[in-house]
Amino acid sequence: MVKQFVALLRGINVGGHRKVPMAALRDLAGELGLEAPRTYVASGNLVFAGHDANTALESRFETAIEERFGFRVDVIVRSKAEWTAYRKSNPFVAESEETANFVMLCIGKQPATDAHVEALRARASEKEKVERRGDAIWIWFGEGAGRSKIGSVPGKSVWTSRNWRTVVAIDEMMSD
Repeated sequence: MVKQFVALLRGINVGGHRKVPMAALRDLAGELGLEAPRTYVASGNLVFAGHDANTALESRFETAIEERFGFRVDVIVRSKAEWTAYRKSNPFVAESEETANFVMLCIGKQPATDAHVEALRARASEKEKVERRGDAIWIWFGEGAGRSKIGSVPGKSVWTSRNWRTVVAIDEMMSD
């Protein structure tokens, strides 16, 4: 059965480093046998249809990207059902309506824990909030992420973040 997925590439196209053109990423997905690859902005969001499990897709992408571009990129894959559940779990609905770019979804290759949340809260200012919902962490940066001391990842393992606008856009792309 074909399912919709999103692949989130971590740390590409930042400051002119680790460049992965989105057209090349879509081509690579097609070469891997994935269907209808589409990208959202140049920060590594790829929506596609496929048959494999998330971890198998992550591994295939990581290997193919390293072979094609010459550097390793961590990839996190989530299904449409998982992504929609993230969207519905946003604990900062009011903040998302006011300052959508200040609300971030943080997901990792491993599930978020209460210890991850406490580590982030320890660095948070009084104008920041951190909540865990299932395997994800939500952060509201009250004055914007650029001014924050909290960071956007809870540990040394593989994590990536997307702002609320991107969360919504990806969910809508998978619904088309």
